[in-house]
Amino acid sequence: MAAIQQQNRVFANAERGTLELESSEFEQCTFTSCDFSGMSVFDAVFRDCTFVNCNFAMVKFGDAVLRDVVFTGCKLTGTDFSGERDFTSFTFTDCLLDYAIFQQLKIKRTRFLRCSLTEADFSGADLTSADFAECALDGALFDQTNLSGADFRTARGYALDPERNRLRKAQFSLYGVSGLLQKYGILVE
Repeated sequence: MAAIQQQNRVFANAERGTLELESSEFEQCTFTSCDFSGMSVFDAVFRDCTFVNCNFAMVKFGDAVLRDVVFTGCKLTGTDFSGERDFTSFTFTDCLLDYAIFQQLKIKRTRFLRCSLTEADFSGADLTSADFAECALDGALFDQTNLSGADFRTARGYALDPERNRLRKAQFSLYGVSGLLQKYGILVE
């Protein structure tokens, strides 16, 4: 598994290829304005790490471990988080996550705060008690997704099929209820 260990380090302005992520372990590290776009991050471990204004566009996390990770102001367009990974306790704040893939992930209590999640794919994911505060979810795919207890009260643009997703105790605003009725062709004004 992870061979190179970095602990309590700050990495700033690292560009693609200047920082080895593959087969590396990072604990309590901060990454600021780093560009990892297009990389494959295989066999890497990130524990208690923070990423600020980093570019992860089109990154593929293969067999990566991400625990207690915070992303703030990051570009994660098309990033593939899917599969059988060890991911726990995510927070995404002010991030661009358009076209990101979260298929089959168990990421309970994940916080998405003021994020753009246009056409993100959450198929088969467990998002129990997730928070989508002030998120744009236009075209996001929720299919066989566990959204029990999830908070959509300030989210916008979502369309969820109540028959194809678990929504027990999920929270919605009256404004957003049309996103639950879209499949039925019901217009709410």
